[in-house]
Amino acid sequence: MCGIIGYAGGQADRNVVEVLSSGLSKLEYRGYDSAGIAIADPSVSVYKREGELEALEEHLPEGTVDALAGIGHTRWSTHGPPSDENAHPHTDCEGRVAVVHNGIVENYRELRDELEAAGHVFESETDTEVIPHLIEAALEQGADPRFAFRRAIERLEGSYAVAAVFHGREEVYATRDQSPLVLGVDDGCALLASDVPAFLEYTDEVVYLEDGQFATIRPSGIEVRDERGALVDVSVETVDWDPEDAGKSGYDHYMLKEIYEQPRSIRECLRGRPRPLEEAVSIEELDGLSRPTEVQFVACGTSYHASLYGARLFRERGVRATAFLASEYDVERLPVDDGTLVVGVTQSGETADTLRALRTANGVGARTLAVTNVVGSSAAREADHTMYIRAGPEIGVAATKTFSSQQVALAMLSSALTDECSRRFVEALRELPDGIQSILDGSNARAVAEEYVGADAYFFIGRGYEAPVALEGALKMKEITYEHAEGFAAGELKHGPLALVSEATPVIALVNGRANTDRMLGNVTEVETRGAPIVAVTDDPGAVAGHADHVLSVPETHWRFYPILANVQLQLLAYWVANRLGRSIDRPRNLAKSVTVE
Repeated sequence: MCGIIGYAGGQADRNVVEVLSSGLSKLEYRGYDSAGIAIADPSVSVYKREGELEALEEHLPEGTVDALAGIGHTRWSTHGPPSDENAHPHTDCEGRVAVVHNGIVENYRELRDELEAAGHVFESETDTEVIPHLIEAALEQGADPRFAFRRAIERLEGSYAVAAVFHGREEVYATRDQSPLVLGVDDGCALLASDVPAFLEYTDEVVYLEDGQFATIRPSGIEVRDERGALVDVSVETVDWDPEDAGKSGYDHYMLKEIYEQPRSIRECLRGRPRPLEEAVSIEELDGLSRPTEVQFVACGTSYHASLYGARLFRERGVRATAFLASEYDVERLPVDDGTLVVGVTQSGETADTLRALRTANGVGARTLAVTNVVGSSAAREADHTMYIRAGPEIGVAATKTFSSQQVALAMLSSALTDECSRRFVEALRELPDGIQSILDGSNARAVAEEYVGADAYFFIGRGYEAPVALEGALKMKEITYEHAEGFAAGELKHGPLALVSEATPVIALVNGRANTDRMLGNVTEVETRGAPIVAVTDDPGAVAGHADHVLSVPETHWRFYPILANVQLQLLAYWVANRLGRSIDRPRNLAKSVTVE
């Protein structure tokens, strides 16, 4: 959702405005509709604009500025529409303090009424603006900036990451509760951000702020205190990401780059885990975690589709397993016991609904596991155990390499926790990167996309392991093309969706030659007789000859891993349709990379 960047530094070769602007550009993937910065010069100077970062950059001061500290923000609207007035940072009445905020202040109306009654004047419709006015009220009562900031935060109800600067001070104050915030440490400066890529070009040494902790960053370093004000001895971690990983590396879009990074990301996910000589999968992080009697997956969006795939893998191994939308998990009120394992699947490790579901599971005594991409994320700290998918930074809003890495991770998880494996299973896991590379080298998805740009709708069908990938293929198509797309279990076609099929609705059929060919061909025939064009994604082109108008081929593999390979063709198909339509592929309208509010 919203993105935060903060900087305090005295290096002669770094301009605070340039550092903040660079950080904001690295946070664009989180989704935004306005942006702004505030710098703590002798007063507090604020620059903010609705729209793209370019609109803000046109109004920023040029050259050096008389300031060593500042904050920046990209806003994704929740309270009040996109506008210059509603953009962050927000200030108090006198312009002595500026604040940026990610999250929701649930009691903002009550606080605003109280502040307005005391004479405070508001400039925006946002919930955030109550924070600088609360700080101002504390300052007027004699509190110094650090205590005024703390006193204001104590009044808030809801989820938040907050950063503030004060006039004439070379430091940034920050805190978090159920919203991500990470600190960066370097010689002669300190940084903070919603996510590591915002400052990765400056440092890979980080501190993950915990809920309820307060941080002060200044040119000399960082200081972290707990809720009672006591100093906290924090550990500094090194992020194993190359700054180049957060760039486009010559590709037109991050999404295309990340599709092509999948062979490497899956090799990283596999590294050290499949054991071919032992015919086993071993996951070091999960040592001591025994076979569960039941697995409950909780996830959202693309991660939910990966969870559907993972649940089927466990069921085939005799373990009762279900995937739940994380936002619905606490509504279900499912029974758990000491044999239940609740697995939260979340790329960022900060998805609000998934974190809530993990907390619900912890609260009723279930064992919990986070499957995530981000070391030190909230999910990793919330769960009893963590398995990292090791995909590296993913900047495009539409998940690509993290989805395939989640599929591979869950395949290994199901094998490791059930002790059910075979030499062919392990060999096929290790062959996946080469299989994906062969698809990337020879895919005809771009030519197929040209045939169907402008279709009335796109329908994706699959059976068994392929059904979740049909859902994911449709999600990718609608996310980045803004065209109507739906995914179905193929057997459901005749129970309603068939009414939508026509000559103008291509049907993308996932035909696994080692699992479901005959039944899938029956479904293909159903739509074929209604005149719909057929795009078959298959490892057995001969089986679909005479049925498919176009074929997207995948190499032979273990039948459980066909969906991982087929998904790459669906990603490419969606990408090339969106590219042909001129869509904003990396930052689709109204969407955010990391959904950190419920």
